[in-house]
Amino acid sequence: MAIREDLIYKDECYRIIGLIFEIFNDVSCGHKEKFYQNAVANTFTENKIPFKKELKARVNYKGKEIGYYYFDFLVFNKIVIELKQKNYFSKKDIDQLYSYLRAMNLKLGILIYFTKDGIKYKRIVNLK
Repeated sequence: MAIREDLIYKDECYRIIGLIFEIFNDVSCGHKEKFYQNAVANTFTENKIPFKKELKARVNYKGKEIGYYYFDFLVFNKIVIELKQKNYFSKKDIDQLYSYLRAMNLKLGILIYFTKDGIKYKRIVNLK
């Protein structure tokens, strides 16, 4: 497979996705999202990938906090990772990740699904 040169944070993403596939090959499918979160956190730590887990993204209106989101991981201090345990991408999940990116003023998020057919992932780019 050829590496695309036009992708934002391509090197970091290839590294992340490669590790996610390793996790799936070892753990397989059918587990709770929390178990996958723990496996990802352990793998990131073992591979010296900088990350923060279960972060709060504040939403402000006119300088006042009106609410917040929690998301699974912030990796390399610039990529949001959201894990799901289901077999299909939903508009709700995509919109949710895009909201995280806007709230944190970040450019890239990756939805990662642990499915019965393997890993599926989708890159979400914040163009604003």
